[in-house]
Amino acid sequence: MNYTVNGHTTYCYTGGKSFDAAKPTVVFIHGVLNDHSVWILQSRWFANHGWNVLALDLPGHCRSEGKPPASVEEAAGFMLALLDAAGVDKAALVGHSFGSLIALETAARAPQRVSHLALVGTACPMTVSPALLDGALNAPQRAIDMVNTFSHSLLAPPPSSLGPGTWLQGGSRALMRRVLASNREANVFHIGFKACNDYANGEAAMAAVTCPVLFLLGESDQMTPPRAAKALTAKARGAKVVTVPAGHALMTEAPDQTLFALKDFLGA
Repeated sequence: MNYTVNGHTTYCYTGGKSFDAAKPTVVFIHGVLNDHSVWILQSRWFANHGWNVLALDLPGHCRSEGKPPASVEEAAGFMLALLDAAGVDKAALVGHSFGSLIALETAARAPQRVSHLALVGTACPMTVSPALLDGALNAPQRAIDMVNTFSHSLLAPPPSSLGPGTWLQGGSRALMRRVLASNREANVFHIGFKACNDYANGEAAMAAVTCPVLFLLGESDQMTPPRAAKALTAKARGAKVVTVPAGHALMTEAPDQTLFALKDFLGA
């Protein structure tokens, strides 16, 4: 489904379902050099079990127009504009990595519009190494290989993911190359990483959040290790922390555990 947000087309995957104002809404926000497809299992399940689903492509990524957000704060402003465009008064936000920071900042800015906040593969601060920042800018193909090495703890997913024998790292590399190539005017890889690295409002934002919070972390995550979320968990009121056997790519490495944790948290 396409929405016009800030004068540009924004694509949201809905699981093939039409919006129903009587149903609750969950918004899935992807990370750097990803798109809506990383949530394929989770978004399809919720869409077929009583929820409105908006799994978006961030501006400047794949099917969405506009400039890619240069900061977490800018992306949060976009998220609120998207909710307005979609006619959603209140939604659950589920964000992965960069998307988790966007979800957090959105919930802090407009707590009355967020019913639940799920932070997947998050950290505070979300520091990006100088080598990755430089690689994303000057040698993106090499940096894509580095990110995939750091993001995965398995070579093949369990059969419940994309099918037996699926090559996680190969599929992820292909997705990242496609997302990078989707924008010939801006390097969404470097812009996204720099936005993560520059974000300094995490703890203050968490202190302003009033809704239930879930931290969904990968026990073998090298990009955002579970210990890197402690500054946020310490500020969250009554947060739930769930750790699953996966690296940073939780949605594909531990698809069932990720889905079950979100189901339990959202009461689905």
